[in-house]
Amino acid sequence: MSADDFIVTPWHVEGDIDYDKLIKQFGTEKISSELLERIKGITGQDHFMLRRGIFFSHRELNIILDEYEKGNKFFLYTGRGPSGHTHIGHLVPWMFAKWLQEKFDVNMYFQLTDDEKFYSKPNLTLEDTKKFAYENALDFIALGFNPEKTKIIINTRNIQTLYPIAAQVAKKINFSNTKATFGFTNETNLGMIFYTSLQSAPCFIEDKPVLIPLGVDQDPHFRLTRDIAPKIGKQKPALIHNIMIPSLEGPGGKMSASDEKSTIYTTDSPAEVKKKINKHAFSGGQLDIEQHRKLGGNPDIDVSYQYLRIFFEPNDDKLKTIYEDYKSGKLLSGELKAILIEKINAFLAIHQENREKAKNQIDQFLFENK
Repeated sequence: MSADDFIVTPWHVEGDIDYDKLIKQFGTEKISSELLERIKGITGQDHFMLRRGIFFSHRELNIILDEYEKGNKFFLYTGRGPSGHTHIGHLVPWMFAKWLQEKFDVNMYFQLTDDEKFYSKPNLTLEDTKKFAYENALDFIALGFNPEKTKIIINTRNIQTLYPIAAQVAKKINFSNTKATFGFTNETNLGMIFYTSLQSAPCFIEDKPVLIPLGVDQDPHFRLTRDIAPKIGKQKPALIHNIMIPSLEGPGGKMSASDEKSTIYTTDSPAEVKKKINKHAFSGGQLDIEQHRKLGGNPDIDVSYQYLRIFFEPNDDKLKTIYEDYKSGKLLSGELKAILIEKINAFLAIHQENREKAKNQIDQFLFENK
């Protein structure tokens, strides 16, 4: 693969992603400064993930805002494929969804696709994916969603509700489109081929427009959903995409729940976080202190800086100081890593406490079949 090549699919992300090029490939729209100002005008707040381009692209977000300003509410939907424990990259769209829910006062659905991970991961049983679904649900609840307005859908548990909707979707998606979108072959199992229909189902669970905050790698599923929505008499789902969160080992992929050394899990201890970052976090610094003081570091490729930018340092002034100090050589790579370690461990201390409490709250959040 050349330096200019990259791959972004729901199951595989590789290479150094050019997001402007990806917008053209996927046919989405870049979030403009005008759209940012409009969101700020409605919500009264400028969210740092929008301001910094962590959420960078959309499909028809403007239409959602048009309808909202007319008094027509929408609802939110996002999810997780439970193939392993939750890592900090998974939290990005969930945290942003929580902000959207609070600012727009709307319902939220969170889909755990235990079936899809069973189909796509040869080593996982349905019992495994159900167990991970429960673990992932605890992390979602721990972020502080309102149980009155938030429901968790688990595919195998809620198939009674999902299937009639999925059947309508499936009837309008042909194999040719699915094959072209995902690159399926004659060896692809039937579960994977049908799966987009189930991921589409929560889009139509309420008779309102839906906005989906999600990693851009999941966009292909919803391209198909948007194509068939008018054919079943439904509104097209609107999407807002976040960038891929890099692995600790640097550019060229995303953080993966299955690669322990390149991933910070929400259940990691302070010592594990410190060890992983110090040992594995890709550095933009020079080979030795003397060179670093003289030439400075490159924060744009440094993973510790990128994690601060994406999630762990919402204060722009503090982030700017870190950027400039690192680039000038005043701040060393080890010192930058120490800042990140402190920030992540402070976040996880609270998160893990809330995660324990979530074990007694989960029943309030589970969607009940109707």
